[in-house]
Amino acid sequence: MPKDLVVILTALNLEYQAVRRKLAAPQLHLHERGTRFEVGTVQGTSCRVALGLTNKGNHSAAVIAERAIQEFSPVAVLFVGVAGALWDTARLGDVVMATHVYAYHGGTSEDDGLKARPRVWEAAHGISQLGSHLARLNDWADDIPGRGPAPQVRFGAIAAGEVVQNSKISAEARWIRQHYNDALAIEMEAAGVAQAGHLSGAPVAIIRGISDRADGTKSSAQDRSRQPRAAANAAAFAVRLAVELVGEQEQIAMNEAERARAADRTAKRVSNTAYNSSIGIMAGTVEKSTVHMNTAPKATGPADLLTELDDFRVQLKSRHAEGALDDDTCREALAELDFARRAVRENTPESAKRATMALKRLRGLIAAFTDLTARLAPLVVAAGGLS
Repeated sequence: MPKDLVVILTALNLEYQAVRRKLAAPQLHLHERGTRFEVGTVQGTSCRVALGLTNKGNHSAAVIAERAIQEFSPVAVLFVGVAGALWDTARLGDVVMATHVYAYHGGTSEDDGLKARPRVWEAAHGISQLGSHLARLNDWADDIPGRGPAPQVRFGAIAAGEVVQNSKISAEARWIRQHYNDALAIEMEAAGVAQAGHLSGAPVAIIRGISDRADGTKSSAQDRSRQPRAAANAAAFAVRLAVELVGEQEQIAMNEAERARAADRTAKRVSNTAYNSSIGIMAGTVEKSTVHMNTAPKATGPADLLTELDDFRVQLKSRHAEGALDDDTCREALAELDFARRAVRENTPESAKRATMALKRLRGLIAAFTDLTARLAPLVVAAGGLS
């Protein structure tokens, strides 16, 4: 999977714009089924964000989240927006990051009443740990004069249903208080996104800014004044979380690449020592003084080729981190690699051609690096052999 991209989804345009303002030069990415995403880079970082709008409701959120995961294979999916607080533990403007999500509308109706049958999804351990770390640092919020106390991050359950909750005494409010009284906030999309992440194996984080108390005091006028602040705070924390997630992945990739180089250097030293008295070359053909090597690709199918392409991405990022590969070349090379990867996943004769052309363009971009082009050559062959 790409090591530098996080998907961020929102339900409302207000929330979408709060995230979009933090991205440099977002570019349209159109899904084949018409869903529009914008892909941009968090200003001053190497973290890319694919931003999408789901609209309201768990069902729509689940479909768009699944679509985004399949399209981008992200490091993580973050769902960002506003929510109502259920109790007094969170102030207006504070941020709640879900430790787990309840789909609270599950139940069975019997003669003696409605019995709860909840679904629950826990947040990924690594994301929860990172979120707690950033909350302790407490340097993520935008510094805007006149906004009052700095927002805090709260961690706990979030309840997700299919209705707007705005009462303390309704039957539904009593139901939530009876069965889900540990939930800090309530909203309408988290269960869908959590389910999509569970089915796809993608880590998910739900991040909500508190814009009301879901207690009967919510109004359109108050929403107009409170929602922008809550959305901005949730976006600020989510984007900081995304940057840290990508940074962790890049560090892991660099460490793996360094270990691989160290192992390669060791293997070469052993080989030179053991065989310096008798050196042979296994070649396909020899013409005069030129040796033509057989370069049969390791990748024999789409899954193998995707693995090889991901490994090649690590090599590109490593060269960029070392300063050997400049920013523009690296960015263009990674774009061609991502294009090839998407084409390989389609696994059709037409997509095989697109993947091959993308890898050939990539080869031209890195022509100065003979070791990289040598490694890329069998991948070009493998892409052309897909059906």
